[in-house]
Amino acid sequence: MSCRTGEALIDPYEIVGVERGAETAVIKSAYRRRAKSLHPDGGGDVAAFDQLKTAYELLLDPIRRKVYDDTGYDPALVDASDRKGLLVLETLINDVLLDEREPGSYDPVAAMRRKLSDEIVSARFHILEMERHRSRVRNHMGRIGRRSGADVLGSMLRSRCDSIGEAITKAEGQIEAIEKAYSMLEGYSYAIEADVRNAAE
Repeated sequence: MSCRTGEALIDPYEIVGVERGAETAVIKSAYRRRAKSLHPDGGGDVAAFDQLKTAYELLLDPIRRKVYDDTGYDPALVDASDRKGLLVLETLINDVLLDEREPGSYDPVAAMRRKLSDEIVSARFHILEMERHRSRVRNHMGRIGRRSGADVLGSMLRSRCDSIGEAITKAEGQIEAIEKAYSMLEGYSYAIEADVRNAAE
């Protein structure tokens, strides 16, 4: 079962306009019809055409198509806005799969939410630290008198400020990805074994 666009994955059958189990000839014919109306040279949308091509390529590849039919997942079908969030979730899923505790003895969904919350707090704290450091560098820049000729110290300090700014932008992007991953967990719950729950109480 796949998710719709904007939730995580696009449905290649829906994009190309064919039923599951469609033969290659039917897929090619449907693709050609859609491509005519979506092609950018004919006034179509570039993103929609790229999405159509991606879906078409998957449906023509028997191995990828089989994996998609079995799992509802293909990395190339991930909506661009969700890709980073899914990558964050994938690492958390790996943690769940490597956890030796018995399924039903703990809540992995709650554990993922806690870990994501902790990562957001940590990333925000890291940004604050970098902003403080950049402020100190700028303060030094304002106090150093510029010598005549090459301004070696000024260049080094400006370069350091630029590097810190890039690191802050990267950390902000990480926070966006983590927040996206957190939002993807909305609506999920996990059934804990009754005897484990009672023992905890």
